[in-house]
Formats: sequence, structure tokens, C-alpha cells
Amino acid sequence: MIAKLTGRIDETGIDHLVIDVQGVGYLVQASARTLGVLGGTGDIVSVYTEMQVSENDMRLIGFASAEERDWFRLLISVQGVGGKVALAILSALEADDLTLAIGSEDSAMVARANGVGPKLASRIVNELKDKVGALAGVGGGAKLAAAGGKGGGHSADAVAALTGLGFKPGEANSAVSAALDEIGKEASLDALVRVALKKAGK
Repeated sequence: MIAKLTGRIDETGIDHLVIDVQGVGYLVQASARTLGVLGGTGDIVSVYTEMQVSENDMRLIGFASAEERDWFRLLISVQGVGGKVALAILSALEADDLTLAIGSEDSAMVARANGVGPKLASRIVNELKDKVGALAGVGGGAKLAAAGGKGGGHSADAVAALTGLGFKPGEANSAVSAALDEIGKEASLDALVRVALKKAGK
């Protein structure tokens, strides 16, 4: 099992790159986000990898971070989500935004990825919402978890309300967190959304 590669980028494509590791070229598929982060031909990079093996194929998937790789593993655990769809989701959403989208059950945000329809997006949210806590120690997940406990249900609903109004998940979460700090976790959902909207509008 190849878990990580460090080498020089030999070439890049729309959905892959070739990494030269001591004279051996590894074809690595990756999300658009990872390809954008890693750099261009000639750069020395390190990528976390996941190998997918089937009867007719063997693929090496690369990730700029261990967090993105962990999300890939979670996504492909959902029925109907293969490697291609998982990479499309990770291309469309940052790990923090994906954590927030699933934590707040915002399937519409997941459906923004190419090849992901409303039904599949809902399945992804339903199957992963209880597992999202496994990634809650990082980035936006930590913020969402911190808003939990007493009033946690309201905080998730408030984040969902703001994202439904067009705010990015990160903006919505920050606004709701600021609102919770100001009015407390005992506040009603209406009050929480009103104050969060004011925070987001600053």
C-alpha cells in the first residue's frame, strides 16, 4: 500500500499529475483543489495517497492533506459514491465547508459538485452526518462542534438558514458562533438567526 509520495512533478493534467520519485513516474489522480495547491512542473511535492484496486483497474489518488484523504475515504463509503464523484465533491468544496455542509445537513451545498444530484447529496448527508464528528477536531468542524451541547440544535439550524440565504458555510458558521457569544446558547432559533445575520452583514 502506497500511503505517501515525495518527488518532483513531471507533468500535470486536468485531473492528474505525474510525480517522479527517484526515476519512477507515478500517475496520481487528484481533485482540482489539490492540483491547484501542489504547484507546477518541476516543483518538489509530498502527497498523501489512497490506492483503489478493482478487477479491471488500479488507481492512485493523491491529496494535499491527510484531512482531504480522510474525507475521500468517508465519501466513498457511501453507496453510489465512487472515486470520481468523491474527487468532484472535494474539488467543489473545501474540507471545512464539507464538514459544515454535512454537519448542518445542507445537501444542496453537496449537490453543487459535478455529477452529484439531489438524491445522492441527501444520501451522502444522511449517511455521514453521524460520522462527521470524526473530523470535528479540524477547522470548521471544530467550530460546529463547539457550538453544540445546549442549543446545539439551534446553532446547526441557524447555520443551515444562513447558507440557504447564500452565505458560504464558513461565513455562516462564524456569524452563528459570534451570535452565540453575544446572546448565549439559550437563545431561540429566530433570535439566533437575526443576530447572526447582523454579524454576517458587517
